[in-house]
Amino acid sequence: MKNLELQIRAYEASDLPRLSSIWHDASQQAHPFLGVQRLREQRALIETVYLPNSETWVACQTGKPIGFIGLLDNLIGGLFVDPKQQGSGVGRALIAHALKLKGDLHLEVYSDNKKAVAFYQKLGFEETTRRSEDDEGLPFANIQMRLVL
Repeated sequence: MKNLELQIRAYEASDLPRLSSIWHDASQQAHPFLGVQRLREQRALIETVYLPNSETWVACQTGKPIGFIGLLDNLIGGLFVDPKQQGSGVGRALIAHALKLKGDLHLEVYSDNKKAVAFYQKLGFEETTRRSEDDEGLPFANIQMRLVL
């Protein structure tokens, strides 16, 4: 980490607007292939389903959320870092926190999100399977990955 003073804490309902904004900004960069309408639909799900119902941990710098990880047991449902903070160790710190809690982790990532795939591989995640469609049956290939301590 590049001298990053980081605190990781549990999600609070008051985090919703900021985390939704982080998700949106990061997703526009990481998932442009999904299109504006699909990202809009996914943002609504982030706000109404995923953030309130997952085990979400928030990375904060000077009290301000700059990233988060959502867990469903040992599945990483999402890892998003403010694009201005990417590359500073926030994502790595959130993964380390989740590993400490869960012992092993698995996830699914769009294969077209090359930056994320490389990030997870660098941390030791290994591909377990691939599929040519997403959960809605749309032609967005996904890679399942796993990291075991």
